[in-house]
Amino acid sequence: MSQNAANTEKVYHVKKSDLPVSCPGKGMALWNSHPKVFLPIEKTGEAVCEYCGAKYILQVD
Repeated sequence: MSQNAANTEKVYHVKKSDLPVSCPGKGMALWNSHPKVFLPIEKTGEAVCEYCGAKYILQVD
């Protein structure tokens, strides 16, 4: 299987080039996951998915 399983980690580090951030993210299999939601990470630098609890942290370059 070429895609990563969705929501297998609890913390994801993302870059500005990854914006906008959604969960499940790019490269994650959608068939076994929750609906895709976009996360407002730009304002605070962090966001938590309301479905799975995965935390996304914006890396500072």
